[in-house]
Amino acid sequence: MAEKLDGPYKVLFRGENGRVAHEFILDVNEFREFGITEEDIAKRLMDYGFHAPTQSWPVAGGLMIEPTESEDINEIDRFIYALLNIRQEIQDIIDGKQDPKENLLKLSPFTLQHLTSEEWNYKFTRKEAGYPAPWLHDLGKVFPSVGRVDNAYGDRNFVCTCPPVSEYFDYEVDR
Repeated sequence: MAEKLDGPYKVLFRGENGRVAHEFILDVNEFREFGITEEDIAKRLMDYGFHAPTQSWPVAGGLMIEPTESEDINEIDRFIYALLNIRQEIQDIIDGKQDPKENLLKLSPFTLQHLTSEEWNYKFTRKEAGYPAPWLHDLGKVFPSVGRVDNAYGDRNFVCTCPPVSEYFDYEVDR
């Protein structure tokens, strides 16, 4: 994976032989000057059907890619395809082909409600937004229930809406 992604992305921490461990880090700080962050890439991966990798740990502005032995080669290839496609979407922003604020990365993830709304005033298609990869038609698409949220705000202003743990039990616990 690191070999296929190195070049379009900067791969950090290679060993003496140029190899990485079972995980590796993509440094995406070079895109900040164009308004693109690791969070934007992570959110966009949702539109491709992937859970986001770890962000900004252990390196600020990085994405830790950690494939597991439970992923088959087809899934790994799809993940690589998604990241390479996202890199092209970043390039389109850099080259001025996409608006720096209203683009596929800044507006992702796209919900079904958003994609099927009457109004669509973007310079990209609904297909580019919601079905950016060919396998999404064949394997099925899972849409996020909400679009972009402010992660940092949510982390600082936690609101628990769950009842007390005791309400989950329908029996008395002997002590």
